[in-house]
Amino acid sequence: MSNVAESLERLVELPGARSAALVDSSSGMVLSHAGSDAHLEITAAANTEVVRAQLKSIGTLGSNDAIDDILITLSTQYDIVRPLAVNPSIFLYLALDKNKSNLAMARYKVSECEQQLEL
Repeated sequence: MSNVAESLERLVELPGARSAALVDSSSGMVLSHAGSDAHLEITAAANTEVVRAQLKSIGTLGSNDAIDDILITLSTQYDIVRPLAVNPSIFLYLALDKNKSNLAMARYKVSECEQQLEL
């Protein structure tokens, strides 16, 4: 995981970015993070449940589809949750200020970050 910290730092440089993290959904633990979020551990645990539920749903349906990303829209914030293609139990998380960010660009950058990770 040599470049994880650098990759997360690049994500929080995006306009409106608050925090970024790499999270293990099998344990709910934050593996690495960047930015400022006083409640990151709680957020990681909550998003772990979201990822688990979505993966379970896909499995129950017998779908061959994979999750690209999960978008959570709050009144002041966007949350992007992106399970890694190589290991869907690990996901990237990016929190953005809704009024200061470009959602399309952020989704693109999270996808790009995933492709560049060396795990």
